[in-house]
Amino acid sequence: MKFQPDTLEGVNAIARIEPGRVWVRQAQFEHSVLVPWQGQVQAWDARQPSDLTSTHFEPLVALAPELVIFGSGPRHTFISPQLYRALIEQRIGIETMDTAAACRTYNVLVSEGRRVVAALLL
Repeated sequence: MKFQPDTLEGVNAIARIEPGRVWVRQAQFEHSVLVPWQGQVQAWDARQPSDLTSTHFEPLVALAPELVIFGSGPRHTFISPQLYRALIEQRIGIETMDTAAACRTYNVLVSEGRRVVAALLL
């Protein structure tokens, strides 16, 4: 028995992920991205956790999510809370996991109607 549709109207669902590539709906991306639950997918100019600065997390505040799912690449890597302080100050939750797990978690949350953004390092 099927519990959810294959596509969700008006929502950015992550369709597929491979090393170095992610598909959001029908569009393929070969760079790190910010995937909001609705609206345009944005390029994110970081390739690995060591590239990140606090300015990388500022665009997430403007998207006004309730939660950010941070995909840290092929391995689960925690980053300093100082980097995402802007999110904390706005009471936006953040969860860190490897990018494949972040994609799966993001899709579950989007299917529940949550205002979530996936910040994915590829």
